Amino acid sequence: MKSVKLIVLTVALSVVSGCLGAYAFLKVAGRQASNGNQQILSVSDSTNDGDFSFTSFSDIVNASDQLPDLSSAAEKAIKAVVNIENIQEVQVGGGYGGDMFDFFFGPFGNGYGQQPQQRQPQTQKQRSGGSGVILSDDGYIVTNNHVIANATELKVTLHNGEKHDAKLIGTDPSTDVALIKIEAKDLPTMPFGNSDDLRLGQWVLAIGNPMGLTGTVTAGVISAKGRSLREAAEQLDVTSFIQHDAVVNPGNSGGALVNVDGQLVGINTIIKTNTGSYIGYSFAVPSSIVRKVVSDLKQYGTVQRAFLGLSYAEISADWLEQVGKELKVTEKEGLYVASVEPGSAAEEAGIKKGDVIVGINNAPIKTSAALQETMVKFRPGDKIVLSVKRSGDLKQFDVTLRNKIGKAELLEKGYTDVQTALGVKLQEAPEAVCDKMNIKGGLQVVSVSQDGLFARNRIPVGFVITAINGTNVTTLSDLNRMSSQIESIDGIFPDGRKISFMVMK
Repeated sequence: MKSVKLIVLTVALSVVSGCLGAYAFLKVAGRQASNGNQQILSVSDSTNDGDFSFTSFSDIVNASDQLPDLSSAAEKAIKAVVNIENIQEVQVGGGYGGDMFDFFFGPFGNGYGQQPQQRQPQTQKQRSGGSGVILSDDGYIVTNNHVIANATELKVTLHNGEKHDAKLIGTDPSTDVALIKIEAKDLPTMPFGNSDDLRLGQWVLAIGNPMGLTGTVTAGVISAKGRSLREAAEQLDVTSFIQHDAVVNPGNSGGALVNVDGQLVGINTIIKTNTGSYIGYSFAVPSSIVRKVVSDLKQYGTVQRAFLGLSYAEISADWLEQVGKELKVTEKEGLYVASVEPGSAAEEAGIKKGDVIVGINNAPIKTSAALQETMVKFRPGDKIVLSVKRSGDLKQFDVTLRNKIGKAELLEKGYTDVQTALGVKLQEAPEAVCDKMNIKGGLQVVSVSQDGLFARNRIPVGFVITAINGTNVTTLSDLNRMSSQIESIDGIFPDGRKISFMVMK
């Protein structure tokens, strides 16, 4: 506290000294305020008659009154932010005791050649945690998928200190959103706000409830909307974030991004840092995405995601310079359709390779992040109007969206996305890889999540899946059409070793 007082005193003395200095200057120059207010010199150009421009100290004080008062929003919202403890039971130990000599010659004192005693694995509890936001007074709570991943137990601590066991309702690794529930009544809640209404420079609060701290509130402004992160794209399918500069640190994951009205406009998910701690860049999943995901998890048990069935490239300045002229695209606007899947919603509507997507339902689409954020709001069977430029002409196409397996209907509860089940991100194996492995095609692993099936079986990045359940897979479309549980996988390691293994239930 002494250091704090010293800083405040120093600042106060500096202000007084500055004001006295300015006053002395004015006396010497014969320039005093006509109103008798103390004045300070502002940065300005001199006028033609040599006069300086001055700003009154009282005007500066009054200007500070125009800053938003965030106290009401903070006091209201913080009560709905909880701490979530993830408890995992893991096995440690096991194997043979002693060292290499014990294994071959027997432990000291037991005679040579005696087999060493095998240690039994022990179970230990590992704990981690984050934050969450209460959405309903009967206990539904939204958080990040990575906060609750692989939990054996989930414990929730409310703002008032009450503790509850929680159960998992559903997760969506594609957006890093999860829904859990506690058995309680009359809980404080946080209403959804509209993230689409956010403006650059708008004030927001980041509210978390990390372990050991009842609640944390930090303030900042919106830095960007629809921000896409290459690092996040390795783990998530939807990467359209709100970027802000309110301080977010580990333990605040899953906490709330709140507007000045105390409404939830995002779930804080990622910080971009080289140190592991906040350095100025925070990212939140927009409430427009969170609201849809939570609704699906609660109502259907799985996220009902709609697909156009096409691949595209964002038309950036670099893209125009590299391939634009060859493809006869000159305007830096929209998404270039690189391919259309046979039998997809896009093909059925009449979309063709070479078209440029510029809008959905009259809303402009200029980036891949904007397309992702828009599409995630729809369900299979929904109808949209796609605005497309073709040979310079603007055309409108009515599209009936389909699910991941190519049908215009909702997925049944219990459906599991293959990539999610395996804990990987896949791409169609490049031609050079296929030639090297002497295969016609496959799906190459580009990233492996720590808690997935492939990670547990030590399947590395670069591995190529050639068949699932005895059916060849050469394209992502082949994969998306699979809806049955995974029973077997065939593939090739980067060094050429082939493997076929059964997936244990």
